[in-house]
Amino acid sequence: MNIPAPYLLMLGESKDPLAIKTARGIHYWRPEKCMGQLRLNDEVPSLDLPDIDVQTATKEGAKTLVLGMANAGGVLAPQFVPYIVEALNTGMNVASGLHQRLDAIPAIAEAAKASGASLFDLRHAHGTLPVGTGKKRSGKRLLTVGTDCSVGKMFTTLALEKQMKSRGLSAAFCATGQTGILIEGSGIAVDAVVSDFIAGATETLSPACNTNQWQLVEGQGSLLNPAFSGVTLGLLHGAQPDALVLCHEANREYIRHMSDMPIPDVADIMELAVRLAKLTNPNPRFVGMAINTSALSEEDAKRYLADLSSQYDLPATDPVRFGVDNIVEHLIHVFEE
Repeated sequence: MNIPAPYLLMLGESKDPLAIKTARGIHYWRPEKCMGQLRLNDEVPSLDLPDIDVQTATKEGAKTLVLGMANAGGVLAPQFVPYIVEALNTGMNVASGLHQRLDAIPAIAEAAKASGASLFDLRHAHGTLPVGTGKKRSGKRLLTVGTDCSVGKMFTTLALEKQMKSRGLSAAFCATGQTGILIEGSGIAVDAVVSDFIAGATETLSPACNTNQWQLVEGQGSLLNPAFSGVTLGLLHGAQPDALVLCHEANREYIRHMSDMPIPDVADIMELAVRLAKLTNPNPRFVGMAINTSALSEEDAKRYLADLSSQYDLPATDPVRFGVDNIVEHLIHVFEE
C-alpha cells in the first residue's frame, strides 16, 4: 500500500484520548503529512491541528481521509459513513485500519467506484504474497522484539529511524501494523496475513538494498505470547535481523489481557530470539534495550535502566523519556566501525 498525503485525520466522536491513538501516532511522527483534523463534536480530544471539514480539506489539497480512531471490534460506526462518502465524492481517498472492510459497506463502495478514489483497508492487503525463502539478501536489518504486545516496538523503531538519520545513517522504517503504515504511507499489516506468508511478506517489506542501508522492521507480538507468537516468529525469520532491540514495560506483571500468564523473563526472550533468528541469519545480535518506564519515577527509571544495562552489557533506555542515542551509538560501534 502507498497512501497519498496530505491527510485529513478523522477523530470521530469519542471523549476517550485512547480512541484517537492511531491519529495521535501519525501526527507525532509525521506532522508534515497532517493537514487538519475532523472532529464530530467539541469534546473529542484535539491534536492541535486545524479543525476543517471535508470540503475545505479537499480545496486545500488533502489526498486521503484517514480514519484515525480505534474502537472495540474494529467495526465502522454507521454515523461515520456519510463523512466517508462525502470525502470520496470529492475525489479524496480513504484509509482505515479497522477490521471491517470499507468496500463491504455498499454506500462507500459505490461512492469509491463512481469517483475513482482508492479505499485503503490496511488490514486487508491486496495481491499475492510469496512464501519466505530464507535466502540471504544484501543490506542490514534491525528488528524490535518484545516481552509482550504493546510494549513500545513501533515507537522504538521509529525513534531509532529518526536518531539514525540524524547521525547520517541510511535508515528506513518498515511498517508492519496499521498505525505504522499510516505513519510511513506504505507497508503490510502482517497480523492480517495468513501465517504461511508472514515471512515472505516481511522479505517483501525489506528487500535487498545497499550494504550501508539499514531497514528497521517494526516488531509485532511476542515469542512467548500464547496468542501472538506466530506473527513474531514469521517476522523474525523474514527480517533476517543483523541487530535486535528488546522492548519491555517495567512493572508489567502479566501478559496483556491474560491475568493468569506471567510476563516472560527478559533473558528468556532474548535467548530465544537469538536462537530462532539464526535460522536465517548466522549472527544476530542484541544492540540495546528499550524500556517503557512510565510506571516509575524518573529517579527509579534511571536506576532500573542502569541495572539492566549492567546485567546485560547493553545500552538500556526509555525512548520517550531519554531517547535512543545510546542504542544508536552502540549500533554504530558494533556494525559501522
